[in-house]
Amino acid sequence: VQLQASGGGLVQAGGSLRLSCAASGRTFGSYATAWFRQALGKEREFVAAISWSGRSTRYADSVKGRFTISRDNAKNTVYLQMNSLKPDDTAVYYCAADLTYGGIWPNKYDYWGQGTQVTVSS
Repeated sequence: VQLQASGGGLVQAGGSLRLSCAASGRTFGSYATAWFRQALGKEREFVAAISWSGRSTRYADSVKGRFTISRDNAKNTVYLQMNSLKPDDTAVYYCAADLTYGGIWPNKYDYWGQGTQVTVSS
């Protein structure tokens, strides 16, 4: 599975962005997918995950109620809708895939996209 993240950019605090993670490979629908982020000088952290079917999701406490993860397996794409953005959300956002759903640790995931920069100005 190859992943490509897009949709990042510069937005003011309180604004919204939607990230996309496009996957290649006809088996993508079998993979759970997650978003992670890494701010400058910090470790990569879990943001959200979605099961292969889309029926199960989980979120980091810091984004719960503001971010929504979803997927369209027909389009081989996973999305991260980010609302009410804060300066603390500034980071490079990565999508990742694994056969097992729900992991919050980066080393749990076998496949990674290249990352997309999100910058939230105050």
